Amino acid sequence: MTKLIRVLIVDDHPMVAEGIQSILESYDDIEVIGSLNNGREAVERAAELAPDVILMDLNMPDLGGLSATEILLERAPATRIVILTMHDSPEYISSALSHGAMGYILKDVPTDEIKLAIDAVMQGNKYLCTGAKGSLEPKDGSTRESLTTREQTILLELAQGKSNKEVAQVLDISVRTVETHRKNIKRKLGISSTAGLTRYALEHGVLQGTGAGL
Repeated sequence: MTKLIRVLIVDDHPMVAEGIQSILESYDDIEVIGSLNNGREAVERAAELAPDVILMDLNMPDLGGLSATEILLERAPATRIVILTMHDSPEYISSALSHGAMGYILKDVPTDEIKLAIDAVMQGNKYLCTGAKGSLEPKDGSTRESLTTREQTILLELAQGKSNKEVAQVLDISVRTVETHRKNIKRKLGISSTAGLTRYALEHGVLQGTGAGL
């Protein structure tokens, strides 16, 4: 017997979520294990529900899809997250991919494309619907890769002089996860030292009020 693909839907529009669930339940190899209203619920219940794939909306109350994606993948890196949204701008798509999403599909795609996306990410491949593919094309004069929300939060903690272990305790993540984020921050900013990170944080206002820009 084929192992069922466990799919979790996270969307704050009940009619959208119900429509997606109805579509997916018509496939023999998919089991919809739940439908949640926001990213916070997804973060809190993911370990209990153990989804293979999460279909994640972007703009939701309490905790949005991008932040939820980053936190979920810190805790369960093998989870495949597919963004399902109305937003088709390159900025949204690039940001979703940089946060670790494996797929990005628009809510107006043909219904069978959602299944195609699920099958693709289950095979370890990225999936972008036709309307999203253009964002992967390199842009001339592209600027430095931007930090994700989580990376900005970790930069703030590091710039305050905290060690990797202290940051891990504050954010309730593993030291290894902090080290990975720290490495990515240095790579993206082109900075090799902790002093350089602190200087960057001061120059860009990261230390001027913990809520600013985070």
